[in-house]
Amino acid sequence: MKSKHCAACGQIFYPRPQVPLQNYCAAPVCQRERRRRWQEIKRHSDPDYQDNQTRAQQAWCKRHPDYWRDYRITHPEYMKRNRTQQLERNEQARVSSIAKMDASEPIFRLQSGIYRIAGVASAGIAKKNAWIVEITLVSETYR
Repeated sequence: MKSKHCAACGQIFYPRPQVPLQNYCAAPVCQRERRRRWQEIKRHSDPDYQDNQTRAQQAWCKRHPDYWRDYRITHPEYMKRNRTQQLERNEQARVSSIAKMDASEPIFRLQSGIYRIAGVASAGIAKKNAWIVEITLVSETYR
């Protein structure tokens, strides 16, 4: 039998003759990794499996309502790490919410002044939350 490298740990192993396409060694850690990868693929490819998993998780949460509260109390390092990560996410959201990633700087800047905004009837396709407008300078203000 030809040897193979384990897809999880990379160690050389000999597949069982009954399972010629075996890609993981028999180590419990590697078998857990094999099952974890299979479940991830199954959740993405099978809507029934995903629905069943979601319902099972919700049922477990109903049976163990205090689990996460108790876990946070008994694992202060988890709580500290989570708070730090949340602060980083909040900061990132604050910085990135200024403009969209695909936004570009305008070629020219509008002058200070009073403008009239009017809708443009047939300007093509726009996002649901976007307006297409024509801006006309009515009055300029000077410094």
